[in-house]
Amino acid sequence: MSDFRIETLHLGMVQTNCYLVWNDDSREAFVVDPADKAEVIAMKLKQNQLILKAILLTHGHFDHMLAVPELKKLFHVPVYAGAKERSVLLDANTNLSGSWINRPVTFEADHYVKEGDVLHLCDFTLRVIETPGHTCGGVCYLMKEEPVLFAGDTIFKGSYGRTDLETGNADQLARSIREKVLVLPPETVVCPGHNELTNIAVERVYNPMARGMKF
Repeated sequence: MSDFRIETLHLGMVQTNCYLVWNDDSREAFVVDPADKAEVIAMKLKQNQLILKAILLTHGHFDHMLAVPELKKLFHVPVYAGAKERSVLLDANTNLSGSWINRPVTFEADHYVKEGDVLHLCDFTLRVIETPGHTCGGVCYLMKEEPVLFAGDTIFKGSYGRTDLETGNADQLARSIREKVLVLPPETVVCPGHNELTNIAVERVYNPMARGMKF
């Protein structure tokens, strides 16, 4: 298997985790949730001599996607997002870029993905897991080659995403976490949208959503 590399960039007004993931053999890369500062992401790509192949979004809130339009102009790569998140990406108030920071950003993804879709990027394989609740169309991406889950704001270390914003739903988020995330292999590393990395074994013990579950 080709060597897997990942670097976390903390970008934007709320220090969102933006993940730069690459194949150390081919130098091909994809970025997960380019929160802001396209120039910083571009600089990191250049420093590591990487070829950007795709942009993956876990959901459409502004703090996860502001750099998308500029990265598209710079690198001409496709954007992937959940099919049920299209309405969020296309409405600046719903994605909060217009209502929270007065910097309206809307765009179409190039590929809208759904539960069970498999992406082949940079010689890696990622499975799409629909995890609505934080937003209506949020998704996680699970790598096959490495036990890594790019979770966005579905789950955090010892916590989970808020559900009081437009299109959020607490019951949906609870089901997403309990039925789709915490059932993953315990060694799975969780790369959340904010704060520290964690893993499924830890979250089964300490995450409030795990209460009452048997593993």
